[in-house]
Amino acid sequence: MNKYLSFFRLSFTMGLQYRAAALAGIVTQFAWGFLEILVFWAFYRAEPEAFPMSMSATASYVWMQQAFLALFATWMIDNDIFDTIVSGNIAYSLCRPIRIYNMWFSKSTATRVSRAALRCFPILIIAAFLPESYRMAKPASAWHFGLFLVTLIFGLLVTVAFSMFVYVFTFFTVSPQGVRIVFTSMVEFFAGAIIPLPFFPANWKKVLEILPFASMQNVALRIYSGSMSGAEMGKAVFLQVLWLVVLILLGRCLCRLAEKKVTIQGG
Repeated sequence: MNKYLSFFRLSFTMGLQYRAAALAGIVTQFAWGFLEILVFWAFYRAEPEAFPMSMSATASYVWMQQAFLALFATWMIDNDIFDTIVSGNIAYSLCRPIRIYNMWFSKSTATRVSRAALRCFPILIIAAFLPESYRMAKPASAWHFGLFLVTLIFGLLVTVAFSMFVYVFTFFTVSPQGVRIVFTSMVEFFAGAIIPLPFFPANWKKVLEILPFASMQNVALRIYSGSMSGAEMGKAVFLQVLWLVVLILLGRCLCRLAEKKVTIQGG
């Protein structure tokens, strides 16, 4: 366990070095957040009774999504892992007394946390002082905020566990680009990154909330914004834990299979 904690610390420290990239990301995420809220505000003013979430809850959802984008965006994948597989340098890792899955999981988690740590606080602070229609509201209660933190961690781990499939499938392909594009596009849509899940048709929403994608950012952001009831929250947390266990077990099995069949070409 200590060696994987060391991988986590090293990756986290390295991620904190990219301050210029974080500053550029903050500016981009502010611009994107404002655009999203303006679009929702236009629809809300036209027909507010048709909105499944209040405008305040929607604005809070958008700002929290932008603040913690690095935790949940599946397109923010570690290119170093892809390069290790494609170049054949994975052979060095196979010779070490470590589990590749565990090492990649700890490094991916650390990279996401470091990126989010650099970006989240400026966005959260400024969003809390915006005009009322665009402001990020406070959580409904201290209990909601505590549950939000718990589900935020579970959502991060589910996202990392799902991203591990993208890395492992690269063992079976010539190029990782196809797998990467398909997986990330699918997750962005079904996880509520483009449109919050409450805005989907009722029949679609019931199905999407059972899938692992809903256990990523959807749960934590909706709990914070107050758009989930007590029964829904209990079910959502249970599904987060269930999918986390299932994805990790399946990922580990697939990774072991890939390790046994991997072929290293070149000198």
